[in-house]
Amino acid sequence: MSTTMMTPAVLAQTPAAISAQVLTPERVFADPDINGAKAVGAKLSPDGTLLTFLKPKAKDARIQDLWAVDTKGGEPFLLIDADSLSSADKELSEAEKARRERMRVSARGVVDYNWSGDSKAILVPLDGDIYLIERATKAVKRITATEGDEVDAKLSPSGDAVAYVRDQTLYIRDFKTDQETAVSPQGADLIAYGTAEFIAQEELDRHSGFWWNPKGGQIAYQKTDEAGVKIAERIEIGGEEVKVVHQRYPFAGTPNAVVELFIKNLTGGEPVKLDLGGGDFYLARVNWASDGKALYVQKLSRDQKRLDLLKFDPATGAATTVLTDTSDTWVELHNDFKLLSDGTFIWSSERDGNKHFYFYGSDGKLIRQVTQGDWAVDKLSDLNDKTGELFFEASITTPIEHGLYKVSYTTPGEPVALTKAGGWWTTTVSGGGKAFIGNYSDPVTPPQTALYDGTGKRVRWIEENALDAQHPYFAFKDSFTAPEFGTILSADGQTLHWSMLKPVGFDPAKKYPVIVSIYGGPASATVKKNWVSPATRLFQKSGYIVFSLDNRGTPGRSVKFGRAIYKQFGGPDINDQVAGANWLKTLPYVDGDKIGMMGWSQGGFVTLMALTVKDTPFAAGAAGAPPTEWSLYDTAYTERYMSTPQDNKEGYAASDVLNRLDNLQPGALLLMHGMADDNVQLSNTTRVMLELQKRGVPFELMLYPGERHGVRGNEKNLQRYRLYLDFFGRKLKGEG
Repeated sequence: MSTTMMTPAVLAQTPAAISAQVLTPERVFADPDINGAKAVGAKLSPDGTLLTFLKPKAKDARIQDLWAVDTKGGEPFLLIDADSLSSADKELSEAEKARRERMRVSARGVVDYNWSGDSKAILVPLDGDIYLIERATKAVKRITATEGDEVDAKLSPSGDAVAYVRDQTLYIRDFKTDQETAVSPQGADLIAYGTAEFIAQEELDRHSGFWWNPKGGQIAYQKTDEAGVKIAERIEIGGEEVKVVHQRYPFAGTPNAVVELFIKNLTGGEPVKLDLGGGDFYLARVNWASDGKALYVQKLSRDQKRLDLLKFDPATGAATTVLTDTSDTWVELHNDFKLLSDGTFIWSSERDGNKHFYFYGSDGKLIRQVTQGDWAVDKLSDLNDKTGELFFEASITTPIEHGLYKVSYTTPGEPVALTKAGGWWTTTVSGGGKAFIGNYSDPVTPPQTALYDGTGKRVRWIEENALDAQHPYFAFKDSFTAPEFGTILSADGQTLHWSMLKPVGFDPAKKYPVIVSIYGGPASATVKKNWVSPATRLFQKSGYIVFSLDNRGTPGRSVKFGRAIYKQFGGPDINDQVAGANWLKTLPYVDGDKIGMMGWSQGGFVTLMALTVKDTPFAAGAAGAPPTEWSLYDTAYTERYMSTPQDNKEGYAASDVLNRLDNLQPGALLLMHGMADDNVQLSNTTRVMLELQKRGVPFELMLYPGERHGVRGNEKNLQRYRLYLDFFGRKLKGEG
């Protein structure tokens, strides 16, 4: 038996040596991404033979390239290297910056793409210009090369033209003639054509303002007039420059932009104006019938208590009302309207107390309810007109898991799960359920992406991201325990789910400080069985219990649970967080005097409100980009949950942080905000700063030059998490 002496270099690569590494902020916020390789925006070609996806560069995760792989096998290959076509330093137009901000797109390079209907080409908008890839040759052709940015590019159904918006005007470019033609009148100043207005993009999940007729020959487009929208003069402070921005911002209770809808025949003639009716409303959704003979529009009333589905005749612009949904609080918008070939359709509604699917005749009369039970569907992913099946995502067994299911809409029964339980799935279903792209993670499995057949059997990996010795997180995987999950009850007896990460080396005989990580608003839940961010693990490593609780008002639950916050942000939501903290105090291993909270956006609001509860159980909090007085936020979001300031004066006053500052303990607050935030504007934070200064109350502050509603890039986020660790170290552990 022979032995081999290992050199120090070899020893350093052994599993034992790798596992001895310590997770640091410097490693979390560095490339390659510690979460491993990921596939973003994966799509199947219409013919189902090629799969494309966006992949961040290993040396710079901020820049994405376009990759492809054959569905039958073989290795992935690069289609577009973003560096070869554009520079990450290129300055985008304000229109493109704003659109990406609304879509929460922080990457550069290839951020979007679309297949042609015949699967022969891929359209790629890249940093303000448009490129076309010929699938057969992989040749890349540049379609536009203008000074302005082309926004929201879409191929025609036949693939022989592309439509886009530039300088507030809708154009098409014919590939055969290479001629550009204006579809809409020329936009300028406060008039724009073909783009979704600010409020539709930010709050209604509608990011486009024009729609090709699926049979070609026509485009529906919107006209937006912002003349009545209030001007918010804000200062964008960057690292080396300061500029004043005159932003049209629809504050709660003030006028919105006026939106009109037109249909243009591309062969000529004047556009047809659609009769959307009077009143104050939102243009929520627009869908063509598959035969192109009708345009369906979802019209949402300003108070969001009524949603009408309208059917338009493209030739005359006349409308008939097909269906109306109402609520005494708000109607939840969705993308679940799906037309079948015979004119019948699927629709979702919360009318029975949970969001479920319903099957309607072409005349708008209900045929049957498709799903039911004490759980809520999330979204309709696809349907099969021939088999009578729906494919949808939901959290049926528990709100903290999520998967893909199918059910018959002709003979409804119990939904059939197509994905395994135990974690969190998001999917893209193709071909009437013949295949789907599945993205999966759980607390010990980093995000994975694969192609599956209609039964849920994996066909091939797109990005396995296996947590093996080559994975960037492998060295740390055994250092941290998985989260624990449980429930407590709210004051009205509803179930509140929580998750808990215990510190490294946890000793039940000791007492530990706690950081409550929270969002707490109706836009997103926090407690999920998905991959735990390594950034969160930094607190676990530093000796904290990390706790999250989904309070009443968070999504994915019953109407009763979600509507508990109606007209009272800062009421039941904060009561639930206080209840969570008081429950933590009963645990023998929790230091009840050392409970902190951190959150961003609405999570920042929840943090401020929790810190200013009378006799608060929270000793310190870090509030990022917080709304601090809801009349300073936009119409659609705020009025949906709080009504208008004119209608709900008491609710607005009760949720104004300034009215609660008597309860804030000196030195307990860290305020953080981007200095170019066009969503939750910086004035939300400066008003709190000023009031605390007037009162002589010390607090801590961190402002981020040039940043909008989020903090982007490894360097700044490294600083931000070092700041969190320093702040909570001093406030909860007595360090420094």
